[in-house]
Amino acid sequence: MNNHSLPVIPAAFFGIVLGIAGLGNAWRIAHRVWGAPALIGEFILLLASLIWLILLILYVGKWIYQLEVAKAELRHPIQCCFVGLIGVTTMLIAGAALPYSRSSADVLFIAGMLYTILFAAWRTGGLWEGGREIKCTTAVLYLPTVAGFFVTANGAAAMGYAAWGQLAFGAGLFSWLSLESVLINRLFVADALPTLLRPTLGIQLAPPTVGALSYLNLTSGVPDFFSDALIGYGLLQCLVLIRLLPWIRAQPFTPSYWGFSFGVASLGAAPIRMIERGDHGPISMLAPYLFIAANIVILLLAIATLKLLFSGLFHRKIPAHGSSPAS
Repeated sequence: MNNHSLPVIPAAFFGIVLGIAGLGNAWRIAHRVWGAPALIGEFILLLASLIWLILLILYVGKWIYQLEVAKAELRHPIQCCFVGLIGVTTMLIAGAALPYSRSSADVLFIAGMLYTILFAAWRTGGLWEGGREIKCTTAVLYLPTVAGFFVTANGAAAMGYAAWGQLAFGAGLFSWLSLESVLINRLFVADALPTLLRPTLGIQLAPPTVGALSYLNLTSGVPDFFSDALIGYGLLQCLVLIRLLPWIRAQPFTPSYWGFSFGVASLGAAPIRMIERGDHGPISMLAPYLFIAANIVILLLAIATLKLLFSGLFHRKIPAHGSSPAS
């Protein structure tokens, strides 16, 4: 096999799995709460699992047959953070497998968790060394630690390891707070994000909404003030992103737009989970609309991605420093 026989698959493509698996989990919760068809959620999770497996095979193949490309991605100050999604998506697939095979779910979850912890420590250590250009500070910095540890907390709760999940939740929460201050400062005082990087702002929606799901899965009883506060901040992020859509859409569609998907799916799922836990306040009124919106957004992303797939744009090579992380 020569080094041109596999397509170059950026690690950012694992963001597709985040959104689809997140939507599948939302349908599972909707089935429990509203009696939504169980088959839909399971089909979506099966689709996420197949995409994850294909991407994982292609990514491993990149390290075997396109080693320099893989190394360049890992050294890239922006794209390297997406490599952490391999562990995150593996834990999501573990959750998808859990009702069918506890042993398979255990293996996938432990592998994904260990990968996530090690990669987060490695990447954070690199950031602490300094020397980064301000233009490389984008929302992708949330992926190794914030997304990684919130999903670890979610998975640990589902697998019955809630005490370990609490540790992961703390790591994700305080990483989010510290990184958000850095990112917001960059957005306020530095030059505007380049057009190619603007879709990465969609990741901004994920920390409060994924964090809300993690918190709900680690606690019991009627949801408390902190649950509402997290969803409230997520709704604010959603409104800000809607206001910015014309500015963001100066960049034509690329798979980097899937950065919106995990936060959108979690914003659709968390309110339903709150209803399941006994919440009958404003969140319960918003829940059906947020769930419908999540389905629409991810369906539109899927349609746009299929158009790119058929047009052959997935075969572009890793872009140069500072360009779109998934174009």
